[in-house]
Amino acid sequence: MKVAIVGTGYVGLVAGACLADSGLDVTCVDVDEEKLAKLRRGEVTFFEPGLEELLKRNWPARLHFSSNLAESIEGRGLVFVAVGTPPTEDGAADLSHVLRVAEDVAKAAQHDLAIVLKSTVPVGTNEKVSQLVESVANTRIPVVSNPEFLKEGDAVNDFLKPDRIVVGTDDDGAFELMRRLYAPFNRQRNRLMRMSPKSAEIVKYAANAMLATKISFINEIAHLCDVAGGDVEEVRVALGSDKRIGYQFLYPGLGFGGSCFPKDLRALVRTGNELGAPLRVVEAAIAANMQPLTEMLSHMKHDLGGLGGKTIAVWGLSFKPRTDDVREAPAIRAIAELGAAGARVRATDPEALETARVQLENSGIREGVELVGDEYEACRDADALLLCTEWSEYRAPDVVRLKELMRGCHIFDGRNIMDRAELEEAGFKYRGVGLPATR
Repeated sequence: MKVAIVGTGYVGLVAGACLADSGLDVTCVDVDEEKLAKLRRGEVTFFEPGLEELLKRNWPARLHFSSNLAESIEGRGLVFVAVGTPPTEDGAADLSHVLRVAEDVAKAAQHDLAIVLKSTVPVGTNEKVSQLVESVANTRIPVVSNPEFLKEGDAVNDFLKPDRIVVGTDDDGAFELMRRLYAPFNRQRNRLMRMSPKSAEIVKYAANAMLATKISFINEIAHLCDVAGGDVEEVRVALGSDKRIGYQFLYPGLGFGGSCFPKDLRALVRTGNELGAPLRVVEAAIAANMQPLTEMLSHMKHDLGGLGGKTIAVWGLSFKPRTDDVREAPAIRAIAELGAAGARVRATDPEALETARVQLENSGIREGVELVGDEYEACRDADALLLCTEWSEYRAPDVVRLKELMRGCHIFDGRNIMDRAELEEAGFKYRGVGLPATR
């Protein structure tokens, strides 16, 4: 089977490389010639473990890159739409790119094919795209909803070994194409779940909302532990041992970020309000997500006797480990607020230095911020260390070296990953999220 994928961003490129690795002939389409040139050289334009190896293994035998849409869809039974749906000012998903690509595909198609919506889109989008396609196409083109469920940092594994493959279509022929497409991923058991397009569109948002709600919930419990004198780690372990709850996404921290959760939750709330079905729990999860960092910064101000004139080392800039994505990352917000309070910041990250540099410059918060490549250099003469991202290399630092480098003795662990006992033995004052502070 031959397929085309329009869009070589995070979703499109992962899907293209993984499908090619299963033996399919895949053409990835993009309008950015500079990006296409890099991809042809085997250079992935963002950090995702394992993706570069897949690309190099399959290009150019089964994986191709092109800017010519009409040529790329010739002889293809499935054309995936994997372009961005950025948020508008009111939180709604911007569908202009999706609609434009679908229209262009429909106009250029010279044979029957199916358009597959891989982009995250609100409920009702399939119907809207279907109406548009039908109005301009000269061939039969059903529209299928096939949402992605990829975690940044583990996307390749998620695609190759999915929990479920959601296919939203009322067209039997289109479903058969999708069944054949995903057959290599279903040999152990059938993961295909056929449903209506509207159900498929809701599933993606509902999944992200549920996971984000678990994060916001445990962060609120951490705050309760903080003010009441409890220990959130003890509470978390007891909660997670209940099989109905589980441990996944039940880790306290500075809140969620990235390109999916914040955007998708706001879009889901907007959709609910438009349909007269307000989603109060999702609204609460969004509101609660802002509190953990605010509380940690308040502790920092109290423990340090103010932030003005202080030098703060920040470990971790990406919103989570194993990615260079800093979109809506707690670290970026922390740097902005520390700078506004008069502190100097020296920050580092294993992968996200460049993306953070761009984000900080675009946000106008580069003044007073130094980005360095080494976590220990970031701590030189620092009054405190704030850990924002749970990269593995930050879990067990050289405490003797830290003590020698830092001017102050305060460690603020925003992910509860460091060895508190070891730090306190070395003379540091430790504060985590929802944990008793060092006395």
